[in-house]
Amino acid sequence: MDVSTLIILVAAVAAFASVLAVGMTMVNRDQLSSRLKAVAARRQELSAQQRAQLKGARRFQAPQRHVGLMKAVLARLNLQDMIEGRALKARLSQAGWRSATAAVNFTFARVASPVIGLAVALLYASSVFAASPPMTRMMMILGGLGLGYFLPQILLANAIQKRQFELARAFPDCLDLLVICVEAGLSVEMALARVTDELAESSPLMAEEIGLTAAELAFLSDRRQAWDNLAERTGLAQVKSLCTALVQAEKYGTPVSQALRVLAAENRESRMAAAEKKAAALPAKLTVPMIIFFLPVLFMVIAGPAAIQVAKLK
Repeated sequence: MDVSTLIILVAAVAAFASVLAVGMTMVNRDQLSSRLKAVAARRQELSAQQRAQLKGARRFQAPQRHVGLMKAVLARLNLQDMIEGRALKARLSQAGWRSATAAVNFTFARVASPVIGLAVALLYASSVFAASPPMTRMMMILGGLGLGYFLPQILLANAIQKRQFELARAFPDCLDLLVICVEAGLSVEMALARVTDELAESSPLMAEEIGLTAAELAFLSDRRQAWDNLAERTGLAQVKSLCTALVQAEKYGTPVSQALRVLAAENRESRMAAAEKKAAALPAKLTVPMIIFFLPVLFMVIAGPAAIQVAKLK
């Protein structure tokens, strides 16, 4: 092989490598653009689905005629500020009461419940307990009034606590699924949609929250607002940490999978610490039941035969 043939071969290889490098760059750009188009199409699809669901829910929602009456009563009592309060709407959302008339219904219940409690207490005090002392009847009337005043707040607090407990139980599984989906190459929106489908049977409440967040990410202009809404709807510290980490990851460009993995590890450690705390508190909690229920039976078993023998000797 002479020098000229070698030069021609080297030039051909170099030309082929140059064409290959330019072609690979174009292919990578095409893949990136196609992926961006797929993400945008998926966001539009989720937005359309959510809007269709909202339209269907409004279409099949029965008209409530009593809402106008309740609004009129509350307007007469100058309680419009209470209905439009952000704190009340946040607590109702945490309890899962998200209808358009939830604030009106709850505020009217707070107004009507003391009146109903007072009327029922007066009825019982004047009929069933008519022969009771006046002080007893007065205490009964005050008790009915107080029960009617605090009952709506107690029911709301119980609903919030129950919902948060169920969401807290399902959150570790949700976080692990998010980590798996993001590390598999899915975008955040597609990962949320997949987690919604996976949790639909095991945890409908968490699936509902994640589905709403995916829909808000699809049609809200500010993505931070969608994450803030999720933290506000749940009211859980771990969910708020997740939302803060995702917002910071999108803001500063840090890997989302790494932030989710760190959160999952911290969540597992906190759950283990909570379990160890409960296990450490068991001996102190079992002391009183053992003294009340176990020791008397133990003394009877030990001292019973001796007492029977002593009784026979006499």
